[in-house]
Amino acid sequence: MTDRSPCACGSGLRKLRCCGLDLGSLSPRDASGPLQPLVEQAEAAEGRDSGQAIALCLQVLELAPGQEQALAVLYRLRKAEPRPAAAEALIRRLVAVNPNNFWATNELALLLLAKGRLSEAELHARNAVRIAPRNPQAHNLMGLILTEGNRPQFGEFHYRRALALLEAPDAILLANLAWNLKAQGRMSEAREFYRQSVALKPDVLETLLGWARMEEADRDFPAALALLDRADCIAPGNPSVRLARAVLHGRRSEFGIALSVLDRMAQAEAGGLGPAELSERGRLLDRMGRHPEAFAAFIAGKQRLRELSGRTYLADEAASLAASLKSFFTERRLSGLPRAGVRTDAAQPIFILGFPRSGTTLVEQTLSAHPEIAAGDELPLVHDIVAILPRLLASPLTYPDALAELWMADHREDLDTLRDHYLARVRQFGVAGPAARWFTDKMPLNEMHLGLIALLFPAAPLIHVLRHPLDVVLSVFSNHLTHGFHCAAELETIARHYVLVMDLVRHYRTQMTLRYLPLRYEELVADQEASVARMLAFIGAPFDRRCLRFHENRRYARTASYAQVTEALYDRSCFRHLHYLKELAPVLPILAPWIERLGYRVGPDAEMLAVAAK
Repeated sequence: MTDRSPCACGSGLRKLRCCGLDLGSLSPRDASGPLQPLVEQAEAAEGRDSGQAIALCLQVLELAPGQEQALAVLYRLRKAEPRPAAAEALIRRLVAVNPNNFWATNELALLLLAKGRLSEAELHARNAVRIAPRNPQAHNLMGLILTEGNRPQFGEFHYRRALALLEAPDAILLANLAWNLKAQGRMSEAREFYRQSVALKPDVLETLLGWARMEEADRDFPAALALLDRADCIAPGNPSVRLARAVLHGRRSEFGIALSVLDRMAQAEAGGLGPAELSERGRLLDRMGRHPEAFAAFIAGKQRLRELSGRTYLADEAASLAASLKSFFTERRLSGLPRAGVRTDAAQPIFILGFPRSGTTLVEQTLSAHPEIAAGDELPLVHDIVAILPRLLASPLTYPDALAELWMADHREDLDTLRDHYLARVRQFGVAGPAARWFTDKMPLNEMHLGLIALLFPAAPLIHVLRHPLDVVLSVFSNHLTHGFHCAAELETIARHYVLVMDLVRHYRTQMTLRYLPLRYEELVADQEASVARMLAFIGAPFDRRCLRFHENRRYARTASYAQVTEALYDRSCFRHLHYLKELAPVLPILAPWIERLGYRVGPDAEMLAVAAK
């Protein structure tokens, strides 16, 4: 019996004509010619009678499910309602029906970008550039996605290409380029492009807000405040402006003022505070010593984020990858694999490893104050190599099993090729200047691929930053991070992913010879000079006292810790979990083995025992 129920996505079509449609069964395009009058009527009704337009589109698509104009009209109408699931289903079908439709491809990429699905958005944005290589809109979108995907150097190319293709400067494009340059830490250049953008269009809220955030990141608080005042005149009470103002007051240690800004915002917004505002409120309450209220705000922020994004921990995917890595990277299998050679004509990587919020940004800021060490920040290159490795090795297998091709005579030197790919990207990113002998790579959770890193860079220093597991989990819970299969969605999933990663690191260390240095965050705080000297000696760099004054390092750290590393070394984050032992009780059984293994304790004596443990 034919299922006549409407599709669950909300398009209004039957499932058989919507998400359950077999695209291979579509009739040729010209077969829908007799329906053209209905399509034209739908287009004419779109702006004045949406109900009639929808009804006409449904009639057309029931008979010709691949009719592009009807799909486009229905997509726009469902998007406006809004029915996001229906809109996504319709635009996906439009792209599938005609992969060379630039408008639809660009629209799908924008939709996916808005949902934070960067990898998929990038696929469609790249196709949009292929379809229309001289279209400024395509390059602007590519710039947006690459900048958001932590590839701002490549995003800059597309923004500049878009500007070159336009007959006259575009204010929004100039602001996008400014934000991109800010992401690269090129604040002076970013400031100039913001000035040009505002000169063209003085009243664009997003531009003023972006400029204010740049000035805040560059520590020019009066300039940031002045820009926020201008933004307030354009959009009084705007939530994004209020959040930026709260963040700014927080950076100036005006915690009470910052909190009052958010409290007024909560009263004014019908739906209450959003995820970012709730987390910021929690961090302010934490600094004020109001710990139960702070944790309640963190819980509310996570719940709100799950409601809005639908993100949950991809536990099965994480476990599957970890199992595959443990299965491949064993002493027996690795004994027959080659290692890449060491390049002597290029700066070499220092891999700063550690679970998010363990202190890796502090370590990078410290090391990059050394004149011979450049900051690479969160380089996505190891993950890029993971993606291209099966294709480059011409393997029918997926990573990591594709590395088995290295046992073949014609692939023995392919690790050198992958190493050179990594170093070539570093050169393209402009990471290491002529004086640099080393550069840092602190991409979060690179330690998942510690085996691959050791094959590509067997001599590279691996500095693993360790911190009390309860402090790590608490800090991740107070921020919104996407690394680690969306483990940050809930307290328990953060703890589970922490254990998965630490178990994997322990496996690598038992199966491979690694140039590995464990570094406790607490020891770095307690005895900075000794810890810095130990790191530099491990790397092979001479001691430099500038590393002790890391807060004077003017580089912009593109992480959630960007503000903290502009302060002199402090100890308030050490054993912060002691204020939250009751709230963290659900994750204690999960973390207990690693708390003990690392020499930490839980309770009032945690500080003394942990710092003493080696």
